[in-house]
Amino acid sequence: LGRSSRMRLPGFGSMASKIPLRWEDVTCGWMTAAIASRCPGARVADVHLVTRDDGTNRRARFAMTYAAGSGPATVFVKAHSPRHRWVHLRNGNLFNEARLFASGVSLPVDHPVVYQAIVDRLRLDFLLVMEDLTRRGADPRDATRPMSVDQVAHGLRGLARLHSQYWGFSGRTHPKLAWVKTWKPTRGWQVGLGKRIPVGLARGAGQFPVEVTKYSTDQILGIWVRYVASLGKGPMTLLHGDAHIGNTYVLPDGDVGFLDWQVVRRGGWSQDVGYFLVGALTEEDRRRSEAALLEEYRKALDIPANQRPSAEEAWLHYRTTPAYGLAIWLSTLGTDGYQSREVSLALARRYSSAFVELETASALASIGA
Repeated sequence: LGRSSRMRLPGFGSMASKIPLRWEDVTCGWMTAAIASRCPGARVADVHLVTRDDGTNRRARFAMTYAAGSGPATVFVKAHSPRHRWVHLRNGNLFNEARLFASGVSLPVDHPVVYQAIVDRLRLDFLLVMEDLTRRGADPRDATRPMSVDQVAHGLRGLARLHSQYWGFSGRTHPKLAWVKTWKPTRGWQVGLGKRIPVGLARGAGQFPVEVTKYSTDQILGIWVRYVASLGKGPMTLLHGDAHIGNTYVLPDGDVGFLDWQVVRRGGWSQDVGYFLVGALTEEDRRRSEAALLEEYRKALDIPANQRPSAEEAWLHYRTTPAYGLAIWLSTLGTDGYQSREVSLALARRYSSAFVELETASALASIGA
């Protein structure tokens, strides 16, 4: 960041670089500056708060009218929630999404257009002014509304485009993304997971396979650690890092986009693919279609043939991926205020079933994790 504590997309003035402490502090002048790089000549005449949702992050939707030029009728604004600031910082996620979009790199998968991205390190804050996806007819999904097999295929092809563009990714190959961390099972992650996994197991008592409940918290956490450590080996790419169904949306043409890039990482392709595929489908659809969907992803990779994972290698690495979702969603089930109990339980059940059926522990041993 050099001598400045703030990063922002080019072309913004000082007014737009200030993060409002309250949504009520957003003014016409601030919003005019915030959209200026993509809407030159637009001058906001009126701005008002339409909706707000202050949970793990602060989120709000604003409507605008214009005194000059033209711009979006509504925008979505996202900033940190002080209550969850330290968790995001501890896990290395607080600034990632804003830094990613401030870098200006292309992401060849559907995602919200970003008008402004700010990182304020001194105040441990960030802000994004983004496209309101409802204007494109986007249908946000969560575990209570699983995707069809065809929709998941769309999402996997998008992930293949993303992974292909950044195949072999390092700070040397992509200097603007040199700050992106390689996936590691850091102490911060382990502390949070270890605290909440036993609560999640208790809350879901009787709803998980016996083969999962026989594991202790330390064993589930240890499996997660081994899996995440394995992502730092082999071909590296740019990962969304948190590609569960709750961070997706379906467009009217059936394409699938990805939201919430806060956990963006450098690592092995399997994490995005398995985390998305297993969580986005009902258990029945996953069992019936996972092999064909994995092959859909593998064939969509636009990389040299000698670098494309073989079908056998891809299947083996896919089998390891429920280790990630199992620990994450047992932990989330053990928290309050992050996700609804219904969503967390549905995803914990999907990943636990896949963990057993795909023999994830055995697969991890096979890849030396």
